[in-house]
This record gives sequence, C-alpha cells and structure tokens, in this order.
Amino acid sequence: MVANGFGLDIVGRNENDSRLKFYRFRTGAIGWDPGVNVLLPDGYVNSGLRYPVLYLLHGGNQDFRTFDVAHNIRGLTAGEPIVVVMPDGGHTGWYSNPVSSFVGPRNWEYFHIQQLLRWIDANFRTHATRAGRAVGGFSMGGFGALKYAAKYFGHFASVSAHSGPASLRRDAGLVVHWANLSSTTDLGGGTVYGAPWAQQRVSADNPVENIARYAATRVFLVAGTSPAPVDWFSTVNETEVLSGQREFRNRLQNAGIAFEAHEVSGGHEFRTAMFTIDLNGILARLLPAS
Repeated sequence: MVANGFGLDIVGRNENDSRLKFYRFRTGAIGWDPGVNVLLPDGYVNSGLRYPVLYLLHGGNQDFRTFDVAHNIRGLTAGEPIVVVMPDGGHTGWYSNPVSSFVGPRNWEYFHIQQLLRWIDANFRTHATRAGRAVGGFSMGGFGALKYAAKYFGHFASVSAHSGPASLRRDAGLVVHWANLSSTTDLGGGTVYGAPWAQQRVSADNPVENIARYAATRVFLVAGTSPAPVDWFSTVNETEVLSGQREFRNRLQNAGIAFEAHEVSGGHEFRTAMFTIDLNGILARLLPAS
C-alpha cells in the first residue's frame, strides 16, 4: 500500500477487520484530518480480481461511519462483488469547495475527486475507469453524488440520490439558502455559495442546469411522498427534495435521458430496501469483477 501520495498522508488506520478498513488522512484540502471507511467484498484478499467501486456519500450532520453504524452497510453488501468507499464530507460540507471559510480549508470536492479517488485506485484492486465507478448518497450526499456525476462526467457511470436535492434554484433558491445557512458553523461564518451568491458556482453545481452531462449515465432517484406531519424538518425537507427531483426528472425526460425514479411513503430517511434495489442496478451497470 502507498501510505502517502496524491497530497494525502495517512495519520491513522485500522485494517484489522476482514472487510472494513479505516483510514484518517492529513490533507491540505481540509483543515482537520478526515476519515474514510473502505468496505471490501468478501474474498477480496485472495481473489486477485479487480472490482467496481461505489463512492457512498453521507448526509448532513453525519460522517464516514454513518452507513456502517446506522445502516448495516456490511450486511447490505455481503456477497456482492463491489468496493464501497465512504468518506467524510463535513457535517455540512455540501461536497463543495466553499466560497469562504474562516477556519481553514474545507475543500471537500477537491479532497474527494482530486485526491481520494486517485488514492483508492492506487491502493486497491479497482477498475480505475468511468465504467467501473458509481457515486451515490443520502440527502446532502445525494446532492453531492448528482453534482459529482455531472461536473466530473468522465469519472462515474452511475449516480444515485436517496432523498437528495436535485434543484438548487427552485422556490427562490431554498436549497442554496439551506447550504449557506447550515454551513456557517463548519466554516466559521463562511458560506458554500457566498452572499450574494457566486452565480457561476451555483450553476456549475446545479443538477437541473447540467442535464446533458447525465447522458450515458445510469441515474437512480428516491424521494419520500408522505413525511410525518409531526416532523417539521422531515416535512419541509422532503417536500423540497421531491419537488426538485420531479423537476430534474422532467428535464431528463425532455432531453431523452433515461432514469429510474421511486416515490415512496415516508419522509427524509435512508431506505435500505431502496439501496438494495439501487445496488443491483449499480452492479448491472458497472464493469464486473474480473
């Protein structure tokens, strides 16, 4: 294993688990040392095969451990021939290089795309090509997945948004306001998109403004239709997610770009049953282990 490289220095690790490997990196892109979990398929060590990779991005106020601790990612992928990479994305990092930060660098986009992706391909037996990579996520991570898939078209052949926003400007830019307001603590008063907004940055990140870049990409979308009325946050959040995903789907359809969409009961939550359906589609789309 190349311990250091691509601007990353390993400052912590735990490789004792047969499948789940943990790394903590020092990087100039982030002002603290982010963690990453790498979940290997059963039999990886002795197989000699190269595997497809899913980059799985957590939601707001979560971290790289969430899919393991809260959603049984080991069980959900047991027996499946795929590597799952689960990186820190900041509690409210929005998978972005923010317009401003007063607590040091918080360039999550750079860390993931320019550093971590290259480090993973150099250190694990992966298919280091677009046809071998997928990106998906929940909530803020679902937005990050949609953003990365379009902005870095040559990197991912499949994208999945589980209750992830797909439209930044609708409803007077509600999602941009969410991103700016929620990120102020992490950024020491800074913002992801600036105030006033850095309009070109918003447009570059906005899935509905980059429809053509989803061509030839598998697109999987999930949103809830019936958030519990007693849960104000879930109601408002998922209502906006659902509206944005519908707008996104309409634009994809008008452009003749295929997608798979699910509207299911419930609010703003990660649904393991939907992830299982998604994973089957990812495996069918990506290069097989070989």
